[in-house]
Amino acid sequence: MTDPVTVVGETETAWPKTTEFQNHHMDSTRWNRFRFRDDDIVIGTWAKSGTTWLQQIVGQFVFDGAEGVPVMELGPWLEYRILPEQKLHEMLEAQTHRRFLKTHLDANTLRTAPGVRYIYCARDGRDALWSWFEHHHAYTDVAYAALNETPGLVGDPFPRPGDDLVRYFHAWLDGDGYPAWPFFSNIRSWWELRDHPQVLLLHFNDLKADLDGQMRRIGEYLGFNIDESLFPEMVRHCSFDYMKMHADTLNSRLGKMFAGGGKSLINKGVNDRWRDTLSAADIEKYNARVAAELSPECAHWLAHGADG
Repeated sequence: MTDPVTVVGETETAWPKTTEFQNHHMDSTRWNRFRFRDDDIVIGTWAKSGTTWLQQIVGQFVFDGAEGVPVMELGPWLEYRILPEQKLHEMLEAQTHRRFLKTHLDANTLRTAPGVRYIYCARDGRDALWSWFEHHHAYTDVAYAALNETPGLVGDPFPRPGDDLVRYFHAWLDGDGYPAWPFFSNIRSWWELRDHPQVLLLHFNDLKADLDGQMRRIGEYLGFNIDESLFPEMVRHCSFDYMKMHADTLNSRLGKMFAGGGKSLINKGVNDRWRDTLSAADIEKYNARVAAELSPECAHWLAHGADG
């Protein structure tokens, strides 16, 4: 659900916020009441597109390669409406380290501020959807109750996923991200900011292909001085195997919300699984939707990454 925007607080922005978005998971108005610091870092994705990965990478720079950093707790999902807003803001206000947060909002639905750095990571929609489907199956009864019974729900309740992955794919494609939140506008809104000095665009494929190089790119963009004596260990801490093994340290509070706890958020990290399931007609339908929604350059980037 989208509405006209009313911004509270600072009037100077990096780019204009033009709309609000609210659904079972998200309430973009929370950003209107957030007090930025000039060196804040905002990590954006659609979903299952490297969000936790980027939180871990940024956390390694912020905390000098330390182990056991609960990056998901320290860098929360600000618009996640079931988190008590006042306590969330108080926690962030009390932090003395360089702060980082995550968002799944479209760029024009996110209130921005000068000085803040924004990192956005994209992933092919089919790869993201395959991972999201498995993640959706990990939601527990406690999670459904929190999402659907917390006061302030706007729109339809969050539904159960069902077991038919192909049917789920078509509902997601026809409903532009259903039952989560819009996919194509999310990609498009951030792609349009690719030359903005406060935005760094990344791609899941590029992180997989060259984690060392992409981490250097991120660190330099954020203004960190890379300590070469620590950097190899920092890269190891951001490898998929390491994060999977230490998933529960990233956020110790996930056990009631997701079956499998933190490991449900770091599942396989594997692309192209849809090729064994979707028919040629299914793939053509997806490609046609991409062509209708995105420019050829953006579509190529979404499918392959910067080096594809």
